[in-house]
Amino acid sequence: MTEKARVASAKRSPRSSSPTEADTDLAPNRRRNILLAAERLFASKGFHGVSIRDIADEAGVPLALVGYYFGPKAELYQQIYRERSGYIQARLAALAKAQEEAAPGQLLDEIVKAFVLPVLTVAASEDGRHFLRLMARGMNEQLEEDETVIRDLFDPLAHAFINALMAASPRASRGTVAYCYQFALGALLLHVTDRRIERLSLGENVAGDPKRSGPILVRFIAAGIRAACSASTH
Repeated sequence: MTEKARVASAKRSPRSSSPTEADTDLAPNRRRNILLAAERLFASKGFHGVSIRDIADEAGVPLALVGYYFGPKAELYQQIYRERSGYIQARLAALAKAQEEAAPGQLLDEIVKAFVLPVLTVAASEDGRHFLRLMARGMNEQLEEDETVIRDLFDPLAHAFINALMAASPRASRGTVAYCYQFALGALLLHVTDRRIERLSLGENVAGDPKRSGPILVRFIAAGIRAACSASTH
């Protein structure tokens, strides 16, 4: 049976609990294809706008394989975040380095670099941009499906940066610094998901140009935090 015929047959047949031998041979590629397809679809249509069949069709795999590898749709959705969690570790490593090596008076700026630059690296690839759009959706829509993964993966990251910013801004309360973190996150996510910059700048800027945008975004966020925290007395 040809690959095309086998895929069509699998879609017509009742859902199976195990893949075929051919599926097993191609498992690494197919698993990744499913994840990337789901990431693209969730980013563009949202969690509730996508079905398991949509994901199977987008990935070019039998419907049964999606459930075999990932289980229910909510588990597949959360697995996307877990697969991408390496960039969280990159940000934490950059934060630790900033705290250890920052020159006097430069700690805040170095913390902001650790916050911003690893995300711009993710945004440099098309797949990375899909993930960041998905993440921005999750933060904005606050779906039940996002709550667990945000608490498990992103709240510890947020607390680490808030603690570091408090050390760099001793006059500020945690409440003020938490606001600053949230405002900075909003600016960062908008920048990496909104591709209008070329149009808005009348062609002077190009979307996805971290060498140009990165230093400006770091200065913008650091200046805002510095101003807000220096004015805070409680």
